[in-house]
Amino acid sequence: MEKSASTPVHLQLSPLTDKEFAGFQKLIYEWAGIHMNESKKALVSGRLMKRLRHYNISTFSDYLRIVKGSEFPEEKQIMINLLTTNETYFFREPKHFDWLRQKIRTRNTAEKFRLWSAASSSGQEAYTIAMVIAEEMGPHGWEILGSDISERALSVAINATYPIEQAAQIPERYLKRFCLKGVRESEGKFCIRPEILQNIRFFRVNLNEALPQNFGLFDVIFLRNVMIYFDRPTRQKVAEGLMHFLKPDGNLVIGHAESLHGITERLRAIKPTIYVARTNNFT
Repeated sequence: MEKSASTPVHLQLSPLTDKEFAGFQKLIYEWAGIHMNESKKALVSGRLMKRLRHYNISTFSDYLRIVKGSEFPEEKQIMINLLTTNETYFFREPKHFDWLRQKIRTRNTAEKFRLWSAASSSGQEAYTIAMVIAEEMGPHGWEILGSDISERALSVAINATYPIEQAAQIPERYLKRFCLKGVRESEGKFCIRPEILQNIRFFRVNLNEALPQNFGLFDVIFLRNVMIYFDRPTRQKVAEGLMHFLKPDGNLVIGHAESLHGITERLRAIKPTIYVARTNNFT
């Protein structure tokens, strides 16, 4: 089987079968904890078709053999990148940022304020959080960690440059204070100012695997609009794993379309989609 993108062969690609789709469902669940229902079949087909063309193969079964094999070890991450990139935008679900402002204003400690954007995708959530914190606290005394399973999304986040159309999502006062309009080769784009970037670091993290133990403790962990892709056991595993990273009065924030009701008794809702740990004794 030829596996070279340089060969000028135009194969007729076979449609994704139910059996092949089940194979991808199994892999993305094992590797990322993501449950893909039948409605995602067209998405899987559309996003992976380019990989069939890359290898000059005609069936998704051939691609399954490649991605599960050892000859091209990088293909696993490429597939994860393609199947886990989700919609995100600046100032999504703004009530969470109203709550965050209030939390910052009422805190009674001089400790560094630390926040983890645990499914940061291409960075819009992390930079939104940064703008809100910087407005309240200035350029010092805070830190944000952003993480995602997708290396492709993280590369966008680290670059901190976005199409100018996305600037419409940002309130004007934040846009003027924390963003720069691109010029010359960056025309048609905008970027985040350096004084924001100095307080943010991005890492690749798979929430379905053992979490990094050197991240320290956080005042807030944002995990929005990702639990919806997990089944119940994975939601429980992820939620309880993240609790080990919360300070005694720390909060876990999930998306407005999500709920942890009945998932774990260790978290108590203080507002819809905002939780606090009932106890920090996890032994």
